[in-house]
Formats: sequence, structure tokens, C-alpha cells
Amino acid sequence: MLLLLVALAAGFGAAAGLLVPRPAYRLSVESGTPWRTACPSGHPLRTGPGGWLGAARCAACAAVTVPGPRAAAAPPESAPLPGAVSGGPAYGPHAVPLAVTGALAAAALACAVGPRPELGVWLLLVPAGILLAVVDRAVHRLPDVLTLPLAAVALGLLGLAAAHPEAAGSWTGALLGGLALGGGYFVLFLAHPNGMGFGDVKLAVTLGVALGWYGWGVLFTGAFAGFLYGAVYGFALLVRGRAGRRTAMPFGPFMIAGAFTGLLLGGMST
Repeated sequence: MLLLLVALAAGFGAAAGLLVPRPAYRLSVESGTPWRTACPSGHPLRTGPGGWLGAARCAACAAVTVPGPRAAAAPPESAPLPGAVSGGPAYGPHAVPLAVTGALAAAALACAVGPRPELGVWLLLVPAGILLAVVDRAVHRLPDVLTLPLAAVALGLLGLAAAHPEAAGSWTGALLGGLALGGGYFVLFLAHPNGMGFGDVKLAVTLGVALGWYGWGVLFTGAFAGFLYGAVYGFALLVRGRAGRRTAMPFGPFMIAGAFTGLLLGGMST
């Protein structure tokens, strides 16, 4: 039963990861800049869900792509993300690494949590976490369109999960966890606004909701793990001479990785 659950979760995570490249490309813009509405070559993207979900590939580019030298680079305002295929039908982040990441994350959560109702909530948060991490890494920004509604969605879904007799967490704990972690990050933002973005504060609310479901111990563990991962990465950059003391780096991916660690520990301990 558990093996089947893990396999299904991995399949879901992989499929969800394949849907991330296009929204990651569209949302990876500087603050105050409208979301991208065209591919790097200038062809308009479709409207509706089809223009937001899926692999970042352009049918119009495919129709004009011919063998030989690659096309000229796109203008700066529509430049693809690092790792994109320039001048070809594909753009944005590569889909395969995101699909593998989604599969591994979902499978690990299924293995740790088992067939409990909160697993469905964690699986739905996997693609959102991947998307936020990719966007933050690309442009050091966590878009409000993702961070603001995510906490409410997570809290609402956990409320439904809490009504199930097999639930292993507390909805009240989730609510308090979101308030506590969001409040803690807000204090850090006020104390050092140049080192902590307000997007991190809003993301902390969602992560606090998820971690608080399993109690204060898991909340503190997940929060500490995020800071630990960020510190290790920053120290590694310093040692390799790729960053200085004042070099800005995206903190969202480390927050998400820390929360993921906390959820695994929480799922295994209940």
C-alpha cells in the first residue's frame, strides 16, 4: 500500500514539475515589471490556463526554426532565464530537473506521512514551492500573486484535513504557526530590511502554517533548517570567492527546503 502511494505521489510530483517552466518564465520579472506575455522571440503567449501551465515551448518559434546557426538573442526585456534554450522553440527553466525535483519531493513526503489526509495538502504545495524557488532564484523576488493566496489556501485545506479522523496534526497549531513564523520574519525585516525581503515575510506565513500543523517543535526545526541551509550556501560562496559579505542572495529556496525538512520529520514522528 505504501509503495503504491509513494509511486502515485512521485508521478503527481513529476507531472506537476512539468507544469512549472511556463509560469516560472512569465513571473520571473523585476519588481514593478508586468508579467511576461510573449516568448523571448516576441510571439504572444496564449491567454487562459494554457498560457500559464506547461512546458515553456513556443509553437510559433518551432515553425520558423531551421537547422543552422541559432537566431539572434532576444531583446533584454524578454531575455530567457539562465539555462534556457536561446533562439529555439524552448525557453525558461528546463522541465526535466523540475519534474525530477517534484517527483523526489512528493515521494519523500508520501513515504514520511503515509496515507493521512494532510499528505494531499503537502503534495499540492510541492509545485507551488518549486515555482517560488525557481522565480526567487532567477530574479530575487517572491510574487504576491503566489505568496498572498498560498497561506489562505493551505490553511483552508488543512481545515478540511483536520476534520478527518486520521489527521495527525492540529489546525489551530497551523494557524498559530503561520502567525508566529510570519511575525518572526516581519521582525527580522524591520531590523534588517536590506537583508530580508518582504516577500520572505509573506512566504513565512505559508511555511509556518504547514510546519505548525505538526507542532512547535517541527516549526522551530523547519525554520532553523532554512537559516542553516542559507548560511551553509552563503559560506560556500564566500570560500569559493563567488560572493562577498554584502552579496544579495535569494532566501526563499532555503526557507522552502527548511520547511520541507520539517515536514518530513513531522510526518515521520507522528
